[in-house]
Amino acid sequence: MQDIQKKVTKILTEKLGIAESEITPDANFVKDLGIDSLDYAEIVMEFEQTFDIRIPDDDAEKMQTFGQAVKYIQDKLK
Repeated sequence: MQDIQKKVTKILTEKLGIAESEITPDANFVKDLGIDSLDYAEIVMEFEQTFDIRIPDDDAEKMQTFGQAVKYIQDKLK
């Protein structure tokens, strides 16, 4: 879990320039972190590549917070 959190945090900080201090489990990608739909598509693709998983569009739409994304990836890797 911790490893997944670190990797997701790294993707958000490196790809989008989001300060690590802004990234909390409840941080909403759009409302709190200011991610637009294009950035979101990029980070979803980055999640897929980093964790070697496939994230269907329906599932991607449900991941609205940092915590939800970490939990989703964690569940996919089980």
